Amino acid sequence: MAVTKEQKKEILGKLEDIAKRDSVVFINFHKVSAIETNLMRSKLRESGVSYYVAKKTLVKKAFGESKIKGDLPELEGELALVFADDLTAPAREIFAFQKELSGAVSILGGVFENRFLSRQEMGEIALIPDHKVLKGMFVNVINSPIQSFVVSLQAIADKKTA
Repeated sequence: MAVTKEQKKEILGKLEDIAKRDSVVFINFHKVSAIETNLMRSKLRESGVSYYVAKKTLVKKAFGESKIKGDLPELEGELALVFADDLTAPAREIFAFQKELSGAVSILGGVFENRFLSRQEMGEIALIPDHKVLKGMFVNVINSPIQSFVVSLQAIADKKTA
């Protein structure tokens, strides 16, 4: 079914809104079955991540007109855009699917804080832990010296009573 000019304008408007986000991941989903795609979409939705499929020409037009620094990465294969309010969630979630689906889904690049990034750079962002995990790690770092101090005081108290 052919897409009318009015539908293309609507899609382009949606893509321009996506281009204004701080974190967008471009993915190739060429070898993914319909069942796997539906499963992936539902898991992404549970994580607060959106998934949008669009034609490359419209994506290039929308992102080309945006004020994002750098060069748009090469968009090969069938293209989808993954985005969320959480800066690292899109890359992290797609990276997990990339492993789970044995390379059927692959990161092509993306946008992070108003800059185009390569496949490798988006892969590095995908390795950043979730915000809750980072908070837990921070609390552990703060708690460690206090805990060591308490253990030391307990050892001194045990030594004095013995």
